[in-house]
Amino acid sequence: MEQKIVLITGGSSGIGKAIGNYLKGKGHKVYGTTRNLSKYPGFNDFDLLELDVRNTKTINKAIAELMGKEGRLDVLINNAGVGITGPIEETPHEEILKTFETNFHGPLHMIKAVLPEMRKQGSGLVINITSIAGYMGLPYRGIYSATKGALEITTEALRMEIKNFGIHMTNLAPGDFATNIASGRYHAPVLADSPYAEPYDHTLALINEDVDNANDPIEVAQMVYKIMKAKKPKVHYKVGSFMQKFSLTLKSLLPDKVYEKLLLNHYKL
Repeated sequence: MEQKIVLITGGSSGIGKAIGNYLKGKGHKVYGTTRNLSKYPGFNDFDLLELDVRNTKTINKAIAELMGKEGRLDVLINNAGVGITGPIEETPHEEILKTFETNFHGPLHMIKAVLPEMRKQGSGLVINITSIAGYMGLPYRGIYSATKGALEITTEALRMEIKNFGIHMTNLAPGDFATNIASGRYHAPVLADSPYAEPYDHTLALINEDVDNANDPIEVAQMVYKIMKAKKPKVHYKVGSFMQKFSLTLKSLLPDKVYEKLLLNHYKL
């Protein structure tokens, strides 16, 4: 594969950093983004641009800087995202809106910024990093699931709208991987008299345990590389443990209430 110019949002850590290092090792020119460059003075894995996916001014500035240096952009990987947990009833609505700003509106801002450049080139690839959680409503992670599910569905529509421009777009839904996402996740505060306190606490412990025991994010990077090599990328890709991917098969086959019962049993609710 010839060298590609790749832009990865949220590239300074976690899955984004793993993707960047892997693609750089394959000979591609990688740019990552971070909201605050001053926090990474010694970062030399690949080039970093300062960009906040919630702020279109920073997006436009970073895209202009990249285009000024490279003259083209071949691959956009919308990876920047935040976690959120909590009973939906007790989650402050401003935190719900913030999560949608990053996980859903952020990728849309990025897509709108790069499509004109890719259209001029007559080529390009956008990979939206979503989540297996986006295919189901998970207890105490419903808002996170909703943001990722919304991006999955919007990508389906966008693919058809840009089909005639020579631009490809796809979703890549990871399961749980060993990253620092838990440290940056927003947790709704447990109210003193909350009827959700005990089940929320128990579910959160299971969620953190799944992340702690998860696979290496290099698996996500390898799937990204596979997508980049595909002549006609599929609409949806999944990467994760066998059981996480198999859970989607079960969801498509089982009656809704039976599948719901499996989730309730898993989380002991």
